[in-house]
Amino acid sequence: MILVTGATGALGSPTVELLRAAGYPVRSLSRRASDDPNSVVADLSTGAGLSDALLGVSAVVHLASGANARDSQQTRILLEALAAHPVEHLIFMSIVGVDKHVFAYYRDKYLSEQLIAASGVPYSILRATQFHSFLADLFRAQRWSPVTVVPSFTMQPVAVEEVAERLVEIVAAGPAQRVADFAGPEQLPFRELAQQWNIAHGRRRPVWSLPLPGAVGRSFARGDHLSTRPGAGHSTFAQYAEHAAASR
Repeated sequence: MILVTGATGALGSPTVELLRAAGYPVRSLSRRASDDPNSVVADLSTGAGLSDALLGVSAVVHLASGANARDSQQTRILLEALAAHPVEHLIFMSIVGVDKHVFAYYRDKYLSEQLIAASGVPYSILRATQFHSFLADLFRAQRWSPVTVVPSFTMQPVAVEEVAERLVEIVAAGPAQRVADFAGPEQLPFRELAQQWNIAHGRRRPVWSLPLPGAVGRSFARGDHLSTRPGAGHSTFAQYAEHAAASR
C-alpha cells in the first residue's frame, strides 16, 4: 500500500492515477473527505488522522505542500508519525535549487530535505523545476489586463505529468536518497513564455518584464532555481499553452 499526501493537488492527481495504472494499491490522503473509497482524511499540520492513514502502508509519496503550515512543520509531523509506523520508502517532492536559493519557501523545502535525510527513514528526494501550470496560473490571473507583467528572469518549466511518471519510477526503484533533478527541456525568459501563452490564446498585448528587488530577485537572476539544460522533460511550454487554449 502506498500513501500519497497532497493526492488531490496538481501533481498528486496524476501521480495517484499512474501508480494505480502500474498496479500499486494507493491510499490518497487529503484534508477533506472525498468520494474516493481509497482516500483517507488526515491533517499534516496537526497530525490528526495520520496514524490511521499509515496503517498497512509500506511507502509514502509526500507531495503535500503547506497550506495551513510550513512544509517543514508538516514534514516533522509526518516523520513523527512514521516513527510509530515505519515504512520501507519515503519519497519527497522538492524544488530545484532549494539549497542555493534565498527565497523563504525554497529554504523551508530544503529544511524538509534535511529533516528527512536525518530521520533514518529510507528515502528518495526528487527536485523538479516549476510546473507549466504554475506559469499558466500567473498568466490567467492577468487575462483581463491590457498588459502582461512578468519578472525579468529565466524559467525552466516542466510538464507535471512527466514529473508524475518519474515519481512512479522512483517508487519502483526503491530508496535512492537524492536523485537527479527533473527539469523542463528549455530555459526561456519569463517574457518569452508569456508571449507564447498570449499567442496561443490569440491575445495581442504587450509583455512588461520587471526585475524583482532584493536578495530574492538576485537569486532568481543568477538562475539558482534552474537545472542543467536541457532537462529530462520533453514537453515544452509552447505545447502546453496550445493545448490549454484548445481545451478552453
